[in-house]
Amino acid sequence: MEYGIKMKEIRLEKKTSQKEIANYLGISPITYSHYETQDTTIPIKHLYNFCNYFNSSINYIFSFSNIKYGKYNNEKINKTISGERLKNFRKENKLTQSKLAKTLNTDKTVICNYEKGKNIIATPFLYSLCKNYKISADYLLGRTDFPKYLK
Repeated sequence: MEYGIKMKEIRLEKKTSQKEIANYLGISPITYSHYETQDTTIPIKHLYNFCNYFNSSINYIFSFSNIKYGKYNNEKINKTISGERLKNFRKENKLTQSKLAKTLNTDKTVICNYEKGKNIIATPFLYSLCKNYKISADYLLGRTDFPKYLK
């Protein structure tokens, strides 16, 4: 997962300082710097807000797509939508919560909490899920309705 390189590329392309984007995200510039260098895993809420700020694609940040920018729905993460989409995806692919949890190296309870909208999916799990099953991160998080699957 090399999201930091893509984040830096977009930030520089848009001539935005680390301090400016850190202020937007409500974090320190040092914390933001750690996201770009990937010394710290970026929480999905910060990645989501980063992408909203630049109208960029999470799929692009994750290197799943060459489409850098677009128009996206939802200013804030909707845990209910992402939970429903995760559940529908799992059922369409005939996966049990246990099997999906095993694929993501986590516990069934974690998947259950994502699907119920109690928690938002963690960045490493989102990345692994999208990479393994070719599903769009932007779709799963409710940022877009199309495309559902990656090419």
